[in-house]
Amino acid sequence: MIETQEKQERVMLLGVELQDTENFDMSMAELASLAETAGAEVVASYSQKREKYDSKTFVGSGKLAELKALVEADEIDSVIVNNRLTPRQNANLETELGVKVIDRMQLILDIFAMRARSHEGKLQVHLAQLNYMLPRLVGQGVMLSRQAGGIGSRGPGESQLELNRRSIRNQILDIERQLKIVEKNRKTIREKRIDSDTFRIGLIGYTNAGKSTLMNLLTDNKHYEANELFATLDATTKQMYLQNQFRATLTDTVGFIQDLPTELVAAFKSTLEESRHVDLLLHIIDASDPNHSQHEKVVLDILNDLDMQDIPRLAVYNKMDLADNLIATAFPNVRISARDKGAKDLVRKLIIDEIRDIFVPFSVKVHQNQAYKLYDLNKVALLDRYSFEKETETITGYISEKNKWRLEEFYD
Repeated sequence: MIETQEKQERVMLLGVELQDTENFDMSMAELASLAETAGAEVVASYSQKREKYDSKTFVGSGKLAELKALVEADEIDSVIVNNRLTPRQNANLETELGVKVIDRMQLILDIFAMRARSHEGKLQVHLAQLNYMLPRLVGQGVMLSRQAGGIGSRGPGESQLELNRRSIRNQILDIERQLKIVEKNRKTIREKRIDSDTFRIGLIGYTNAGKSTLMNLLTDNKHYEANELFATLDATTKQMYLQNQFRATLTDTVGFIQDLPTELVAAFKSTLEESRHVDLLLHIIDASDPNHSQHEKVVLDILNDLDMQDIPRLAVYNKMDLADNLIATAFPNVRISARDKGAKDLVRKLIIDEIRDIFVPFSVKVHQNQAYKLYDLNKVALLDRYSFEKETETITGYISEKNKWRLEEFYD
């Protein structure tokens, strides 16, 4: 029996570099990774330097003629543009090149459609795609008649593209209604977590930095991890023990990326909310990526946009086994290879030291007959070593302001 394998989509990448464009080469390299994540074979990559984008076809007429010849010669199936195209530019490029054209935003949305696993995640991706498609439904004959599958057509699917604007808007309203219910439930759970005594830690970082790997390392629990962009979309919270019975929750969320589509920022607001109410952020950085400093900046910019810049933050430089001449720019930090022996202890020590700085020190005298109460205190406080060689011992440690009332039962 001969097995048939789905033909890999052959794509060409296209970018325009303006005078004020930042990190253009990094962005184009990232586009190639995104395309490969979506299952494409990147055949070629082309760019053009211009003072401004062409309002009709994005690139100049000379470059367009050159691209058309290359599309035919290399048997290209799709062209992926490293910018956000207007509906007019998209339609004109498809007409001129004779193949499917999608932009960076649609590519990212497509990958999110592949990665979404939970009901909420799928709803959020569907909503983002519909909001993206809505202004592109009018007058887009080439796009609306397209029946081919492949990159850019996952999620809602081709049948959704042929619906009129009224139907699309009705779908958007329906999904928003469903998401409000889900968000209300999530808010209830989150408020219970906030009201609890448990210390909360959030994992953040550029996509594919190793957040899920680190989460598995610290929680001794299985969580989907892979060397691919956007391996995790849905917020996941698990419990971990840092010292004795002291517990913390660790939340992993979607990875950040340069030029994240505004539709996704809005659609994933409830998911990102999971990281807004933590006591400490662990910023995971891929030290092996030559663009890691730019990645750090992207993450910090997004944190500022989300009003999360005041949350205490620790940097974990990951994949040090693959890094060359790292110059750390984020402090406090630790440098590890998550899969190496000892990495867990290094990260745990960094976290504990930071918690001691966040908490307030205390000292109480505990009688032997009160020793049993220390077990519960251990859950919310970092206690220094102690032993009851005397009838009464002085116990020292660190505790949060909101849990200081727990010490009252030890006072005379």
